[in-house]
Amino acid sequence: MKSSKLFFALFLTWAPLLLFGQKLPNILFAIADDASHFSCYGYRFLHTPNIDKLADEGLRFNNMYTPSSKCAPSRAVLLTGRNPWQLEAAANHQSTWPAKFKSVVEVLTEKGYYTGYTGKGWDPGIHPEGRNLTGQEFNKLLCDSVPAKGINKFDYSGNFKLFLQEKSKDRPFFFWYGCKEPHRGYEFMSGVKNGKRLDDLDFLPSFWGTSETVKHDILDYAFEVEYFDKQLGKIIQYLDEAGELENTLIIVSSDNGMPFPRYKGHPYDFSTRVPFVVNWLGKITDPNREVNQFASFIDFAPTILEVANIKQSETGMQKISGTSLIDIFKNKPSGRDFVLTGRERNDCVRPNGWGYPVRSIHKGNFVYMHNFEPDRWPCGDPETGYRDTDGSPTKSRTLAEGSESIIFRLCYGKRLKEELYNIKNDPECLTNLAEKPEFENLKKEMKNELFALLKQQDDPRIFGRGEIFDQYDFERRNKEYMELVNNEKTKKKQSGK
Repeated sequence: MKSSKLFFALFLTWAPLLLFGQKLPNILFAIADDASHFSCYGYRFLHTPNIDKLADEGLRFNNMYTPSSKCAPSRAVLLTGRNPWQLEAAANHQSTWPAKFKSVVEVLTEKGYYTGYTGKGWDPGIHPEGRNLTGQEFNKLLCDSVPAKGINKFDYSGNFKLFLQEKSKDRPFFFWYGCKEPHRGYEFMSGVKNGKRLDDLDFLPSFWGTSETVKHDILDYAFEVEYFDKQLGKIIQYLDEAGELENTLIIVSSDNGMPFPRYKGHPYDFSTRVPFVVNWLGKITDPNREVNQFASFIDFAPTILEVANIKQSETGMQKISGTSLIDIFKNKPSGRDFVLTGRERNDCVRPNGWGYPVRSIHKGNFVYMHNFEPDRWPCGDPETGYRDTDGSPTKSRTLAEGSESIIFRLCYGKRLKEELYNIKNDPECLTNLAEKPEFENLKKEMKNELFALLKQQDDPRIFGRGEIFDQYDFERRNKEYMELVNNEKTKKKQSGK
């Protein structure tokens, strides 16, 4: 019965194309875990030659944003085409996936695509029973050794090769290469141990200071981004050997910003703007092109559906908020002149399961951020060790600056209810323009537009029902919070502080 349904789905999807001698394209999606940089964006402190080659033959997006700079909600957006505040519990990190939301990969599977993933799919969180949100798991093969202690032993490229071998010859595929790098933690000084040099570091935000500890931490991060690229290079080689490369759309990106203070988990422009490279041999108009139009992860799912010749009305998915990127692939103007970002509960680091709700609009050279609960700590309460920022040498160094320092205030301090930044003049978002009289009109305009758009999207936060996000998974997450507080108390007693 199941096989006959699959055959019928294949026939309905493929028949129109086969009549005209066309073949449905394969889709390879490569997503790094917590990466903000590829060398094709002009950086010298890391080298990603395989991604750079894809960009040279395709597109490099300069203004692609994730609506949530945290793993699980960002990946949920990719899979559904909806903003986090439209995803109920999935707006939060480490949530329970709501059964009502179907993923675009589940749709592809139903329509006859062979789907699978290696590494990290939609995570961390509780998956709906019996469902594969990113396809069949291919994590069986492990590497005998890895070049640094922090690198996962999944044989990403080997598992992709196994996926290809198990796929029937004429069946199109979707594969999710979910590298677990450069997620924390890193082997300290693994970068220089593997040939990187401090002199090559051309990226160092002012809000981390200039210590060698921080510089080494950045190079260790860079080395793991390079590992992601090397495994991608092997995957592309296997794709070529299988004769599938020319018929494969390849998209390379990251789920959120790098795991450093003030980056991952926050809605600043540099936290939510992620690298995004597209390669589709013979199908992209004017390749080797930079795309400066605003784009969002909500556009990923509708793009995949259009590539696979599937109408949104036939998917059973909840209403998609994004629009397909195909026009951009064809070098046609995009209708979007803004993107929305935000956050709800990331890690459970506040009492009562409270998150740190923010909504932002990025438009032109400005970003307006509305902090709904400015009395809360953005990175979690001090009693939890500001645990909404991943532990790292850079975190230790910035905390050591002390609570009165500008570095501490920028990385961990409380924020005003409204923030407004000129990204062109102030890319690090250091000067808040929200309280300057000359920007009052612009602030009001951006706030009004943001709130109007959120109302159209039925955001509970705008209708005074925002506490619902704190209530999702409350008992489980609040228990985690109490355990975290007790662990921090124990650590302080043991250290004599």
